Amino acid sequence: MPGPPPHQAPAGHDRATRGAGFLATATAVVVDGVAMAFLEAAVVVYLQRALGIETGVLFPVREAGVMGDLATIEVGREAATLVMLAAVGWLAGRSALERLAWTAVAFGTWDILYYAWLWVFVGWPSSPGTWDLLFLIPVPWAGPVWSPVAVSLALVGLGLAAAARLRAGAPVRAGRPQVAAGIVGGAIVILAFCWNGPLVLDGGIPTDFPWPVFAAGLALAAWGATTALWPGGPRVVEARAG
Repeated sequence: MPGPPPHQAPAGHDRATRGAGFLATATAVVVDGVAMAFLEAAVVVYLQRALGIETGVLFPVREAGVMGDLATIEVGREAATLVMLAAVGWLAGRSALERLAWTAVAFGTWDILYYAWLWVFVGWPSSPGTWDLLFLIPVPWAGPVWSPVAVSLALVGLGLAAAARLRAGAPVRAGRPQVAAGIVGGAIVILAFCWNGPLVLDGGIPTDFPWPVFAAGLALAAWGATTALWPGGPRVVEARAG
C-alpha cells in the first residue's frame, strides 16, 4: 500500500524561507565587510604612528629602497585582502554568479567603511576630493576618494540585487553584451585609476583625475549589470542559484 504523499511546503512559506536566508547572508557579508574595514583602518593608523608618518601625507610616495621590506609586505597584504573578500563571497554564494555577487558586496562594503573608519579615527579624508593611493598592483592606482566610493556603491547595490534575484530563483541574464560591457567597462575604470601611475612612480603628486574616462567605464559596466538584472530583457544565458 503506498505511503502518504511527501509533504510540500506552501509556496508562500518557501518564499519566506528564501527571503530570510538572503537577509541573514546579506547581514553576515556586510558585517564582515564593516569589521574588515575597521581592522584595516586601525592597522593604517598604527603604522603611520609607528613610522612617524603624518596623517594623510601620501604623495610623493616613498621609494622602495627607503621602505625596505614594507613595500613587498604591503603588496602581499593587498593581495591577501582580496583573497579574504573572495573567500567570503565563495562561502556565501550557492553558484558561481551568486558568489561573484557576494564578493562584490563584501568588497564594496569594506572599501566604503574603510574611509569611514579612518575619518572617525584621524579625521581623514577631509573631503570626498581628497586624493588617495588606492592600490599598488601592478602599478600605483590613485584617485580622489569619491571615485573608489562610487565604484563600491555600485558594487554593493548591484551585488545585492543580483544575489537577491538568484536566491529567489529568478534568472540573471548574463549574455555576451553584458559580459563584454562588464569587462571593458571595468578595464576602463582601472585605466582611469592607473592614469597617474607613471607620475606617482616618478615621485610626483597627482592633481588631475580623468573623470570622463572613469565615468564612461563605470557607466558601461553599470549598463551591463543592470540589463542582466532587468526582468524583461531578452532570454539569453541564465544562471540560477543551486
